[in-house]
Parts: sequence; structure tokens; C-alpha cells
Amino acid sequence: MSLHRHYPPDLYRGTTGEASAWLRPADRPPDTVSAAGVTCEFLATGDQTAGRFGLYRWTFGQEPSGPGPHFHRSISEQFYVLSGTVEVYDGRSWGTAGPGDFLYVPEGGVHGFRGGDRATMLLMFAPGGPREEYFQTLARGERMTPEERAEFMLRHDTYWV
Repeated sequence: MSLHRHYPPDLYRGTTGEASAWLRPADRPPDTVSAAGVTCEFLATGDQTAGRFGLYRWTFGQEPSGPGPHFHRSISEQFYVLSGTVEVYDGRSWGTAGPGDFLYVPEGGVHGFRGGDRATMLLMFAPGGPREEYFQTLARGERMTPEERAEFMLRHDTYWV
């Protein structure tokens, strides 16, 4: 059994490199703002990363909010707390995560999170599915019938426990 892991196949086959990096300035306004003051910044979308990952900065409002236990079938989700405290559910129990704490949730892993007091965290999904519409729709607080909500959640790979 080899203990050596290998890099994935080359995606870039040039010999000199290329100027293809891009910067999202920190002072750019959030991409979504909810009535409760929750903001989400689309740092790197799946479209921008060729589907490799999606990275978002989530800032909670003053009052506690966040989703209860759920899972995704096609994407993993990662949480990295930047400031404040966030309650995270790891499929077994709720715990308190603070700055520097990290939670990895593989595909099918039950999880949830809840925060307030303007706590911030990074959310990353891999591969990078189209989470932007999900976040935008929730931030707008659109009313949906139970059937519309069920279809919306299925379309966005979100299964409530």
C-alpha cells in the first residue's frame, strides 16, 4: 500500500503560465442582504471556478438565525468561523464554534448552523453548485406554497431532516 498521494491530472497544459487570476475587493458590497440583516458575499462562485468550488462570506444579523438540520446529496459543505460564535450541528449534537473553528460536512452529512450578533463565517461548497440563486431567493424572503418550497429545496440539493 502506497502512502504517497498524487495530484489530480493536469488541467492546464501550457508551459509558461497565464494571467488568469482575479480579485474580489473587500470593499465590494454584499451580494445579498435579508430583511433580518443577514448578508452573503459571493467570493468565488461555481461558475467562476469552473465548478470546482463555491466560496461565500456569511454575516449573521443581530438576531439569531440559520437553518436546522439538513443534508446535501451532491455537494460537501465547509464552515470556517471568522468572528463571533456560531452554533453548528454535526449530525449528532449542537456545539459552539468560534473564530478559527472549522466544520467539514461530506455529501449526505446532516448539519445545521445558527448565529447572531453579526458573527461571520466562510461557507464553501465542493463541487461548486449554483448556490447563488438559493441565497438570493432566501434573502428576498419570497413566499412559496409548500409545493413550491419543496421543489425549490430539491432543485438546490437541500433535504430537511
